[in-house]
Amino acid sequence: MKPSIPQGTRDFSAAVLRKRNFILQTIRSVFETYGFEPLETPAMENTETLMGKYGEEGDKLIFKILNNGLNNPDKRETVIQDFNAVLEGKTNKGITERALRYDLTIPFARYVAMNQGQLTFPFKRYQMQPVWRADRPQRGRYREFWQCDADVAGSAALLHEVELSLIYTNVFNKLNVPVEIHINNRKILGALAAVCGGEDMMMDITIAIDKLDKIGMEKVKDELIGKGLSMEQVDAVESFISIAGSNEEKLQQLEDMFSHLPLGKEGINELQTILGSFNAIQGNGSSHTQLLVDLSLARGLNYYTGTIFEVKALGVQMGSIGGGGRYDDLTGLFGVKGIAGVGISFGVDRIYDVMEELTAFPESIQKGTTALFFNTGVEEQQHVLGVAEQLRSKGVSCEIYHEQAKFDKQFKYAERKNIPFVVIIGSKEIEAGTALVKELASGTQTEMKLEELLKGLGK
Repeated sequence: MKPSIPQGTRDFSAAVLRKRNFILQTIRSVFETYGFEPLETPAMENTETLMGKYGEEGDKLIFKILNNGLNNPDKRETVIQDFNAVLEGKTNKGITERALRYDLTIPFARYVAMNQGQLTFPFKRYQMQPVWRADRPQRGRYREFWQCDADVAGSAALLHEVELSLIYTNVFNKLNVPVEIHINNRKILGALAAVCGGEDMMMDITIAIDKLDKIGMEKVKDELIGKGLSMEQVDAVESFISIAGSNEEKLQQLEDMFSHLPLGKEGINELQTILGSFNAIQGNGSSHTQLLVDLSLARGLNYYTGTIFEVKALGVQMGSIGGGGRYDDLTGLFGVKGIAGVGISFGVDRIYDVMEELTAFPESIQKGTTALFFNTGVEEQQHVLGVAEQLRSKGVSCEIYHEQAKFDKQFKYAERKNIPFVVIIGSKEIEAGTALVKELASGTQTEMKLEELLKGLGK
């Protein structure tokens, strides 16, 4: 059988992992400067924890895990009935009680609900782990991918939205990726739903609007008509999405549209507060990252209740590379009321693809082994082990070739692995307390005392 991996997953070589780790370490360092602490949750959750939290379309993308023991012949008829129920889109404990996590936000809410008595609020956590979605694989979209989330639970202060915007700005500045941060507010979308027939239209409208970039206005209108909206209501949605101009001009037009709806005015006021604070801070810094009011931004997930975010890279054809928002009712899904929340997420895999296209990775991150010690014999190997350990204690990465072989073979090994230095210590060098050091890039070979070697490579 020819070896393969599941569609939508990938293997990562050392060169790729160094780049990915550079992204992860950059994000982690910024999270921690804002007072967030790390958390990890299991790869799988109980199915009931996840189902019903992501909207109808999101639920379809949850990878369910089959229970053990389904090959029991005594339960064949029951298993067939249970499978048929699952094929109809139902959750059946006879077949599956667990599922791979779809994102990091719902597991975070579950954790807060379970541990609220032991947490200090506001609880600020970051989480960097893989998630899984049964999506159609394509460029920038995988079935297994990493998310890096920062969330605050237990505070309704808009200060957090401002700081999360600044986290996005700082991370992408450090990664040398130019971005725009798009924002909207679900309360404004709720006001639009009220204009279009009531709150029960909210999900249909947001799901359709969320597809605007992919399918265009005409198909969005067709989808809304298919959901039962009248032409007058569809025209209202189109007018809303078509609002243009600067942030101030958009907000003014929104005030004109929703002046009679308290919910809409509340959402507009929140955006004004966040924009004002963010722009005041950015005006004092060197970053040119902008917060842009984007009325086509809907993020069609059930749990968002306030400001929502989406980050787009400039100069690259790629979907969003970050997103999030406020979800004041999230822990209420687990029976714990009154814990407000807001969070953002970084899409590591898409960020990687963007940085590759922009050649934004620094060359220095590909540094691997610094020195290769040639294997000149069994007796010499013990001495070399001691020298190598002294270098390693100084933080210098080094290897010893695994067997005595022709120098040409050992040189080729170093060249293939891009190891910059080779160190040769034979019986003659042991007796003299020296080592031959060759820099492969220049071809320069130098005889050094061991003290010089430890000092020179240990910089």
